[in-house]
Amino acid sequence: MDSPRITIFDTTLRDGEQSPGCSMNVQEKVRLARQLDRLGVDVIEAGFPIASDGDFAAVQGVAAAVPRPIIAALARAARHDIERAALALRSAIRPRIHVFLATSDIHLQHKLRISRQQCLEQAAESVRLARTFCDDVEFSPEDATRTEPEFLFQVLEAVIQAGATTLNIPDTVGYTVPLEFGDLIRNIRERVRGIERVIISTHCHNDLGLAVANSLVGVANGARQVECTINGIGERAGNASLEEIVMALRVRADRYPYVTSIATEELYPTSQLLEEITGIPVQPNKAIIGRNAFAHEAGIHQDGMLKNRLTYEIMTPQSVGVPDSKLVLGKHSGRHALSLRCEQLGYHFERRELDEIYRRFVVLADQIKTVHDHHLLELVREAYGESHRIPPGRVGSEQAAAVAAGAEDTPHKPFPVGAPSDFSVVGLTSVPASEHLAEQEDYLWGV
Repeated sequence: MDSPRITIFDTTLRDGEQSPGCSMNVQEKVRLARQLDRLGVDVIEAGFPIASDGDFAAVQGVAAAVPRPIIAALARAARHDIERAALALRSAIRPRIHVFLATSDIHLQHKLRISRQQCLEQAAESVRLARTFCDDVEFSPEDATRTEPEFLFQVLEAVIQAGATTLNIPDTVGYTVPLEFGDLIRNIRERVRGIERVIISTHCHNDLGLAVANSLVGVANGARQVECTINGIGERAGNASLEEIVMALRVRADRYPYVTSIATEELYPTSQLLEEITGIPVQPNKAIIGRNAFAHEAGIHQDGMLKNRLTYEIMTPQSVGVPDSKLVLGKHSGRHALSLRCEQLGYHFERRELDEIYRRFVVLADQIKTVHDHHLLELVREAYGESHRIPPGRVGSEQAAAVAAGAEDTPHKPFPVGAPSDFSVVGLTSVPASEHLAEQEDYLWGV
């Protein structure tokens, strides 16, 4: 039996853009939308047409430029909003109107100042109106996770009867926790009449750092669409991160037996494009696409990576579009990585000689964050001059011998010379250490 398919609804151009400093003009939205199309997202929420003429034009532009995915436009549960969204989507081949209305008592009393009954009627009327323009209508009860469950179920039943095709359950303020959210999705699936006719969706915010976890537990309990953004950008602490959700589903298919349409090798290029457009850098330790996601400095980690990269990487960098893993030389690095980098730079040392270089290296690394190639070359020349220089014609063979001694059938190649501050481990799936290194001395820095 085929695995259930999860629809990836990308809202980078709408909710993501609401993140402070992340606004985009029409041309930038169209450029990013084309990349989202290459990434393989199923739905692109292109904007909120009633918000501004620019957002209206952006939805029009994306709809015209990207014909494959569903193009969604957001609208409040109000006639003018819905009509404006329908007009912006006129050129879309696969349009969707996404209607939302708050349902929690906090929002009804303090923001909208309407009763539950008025909310119920307005939600249904708005969905019926949207269906006159578009066969694909999504409804979101804003602040669903703080809405009294029985009233939420009433609203969902009403909009199903009015013609909604997707029910999105937003954790608008990132308040819920996984067990609670999983129960909510399961109860919706079990208790809302007509639910079998629609798709259940999640839209989780990250105020407690649980957006991805909540999205995954939603999927496990019956949601078949996930709303998310590239780099996790969005209001306040952001939205569920698309790249984290997709790779969690892929890497842990044993626990999440679902498939998506995402071309994962486009994740990193998409992240980089968004960073370029918004000027908002990705945090270095961001999962999947941060610059440290596949970087290793600790000696024990570097030693493991040089022997078999599965020791410290649960996915290949290439699987998400990152060019390569990196071994960074710093105070936590061990002799194995240091020796290999010296050989890359054209120097070979016996054990005692390497010990002296390593001693000097650790002293320097305590003073600076990263030891670059020019620092390392200065240490080598101060200690031994050019006496240990490998003749140019032998550099490749020396490196191969150092890293491939005792290798099995898997072909290996020596490390290519990388950036000044780090080097690559591409192609090294199972590489033993050089026999002359005392391996246990690289186990200074562990878990």
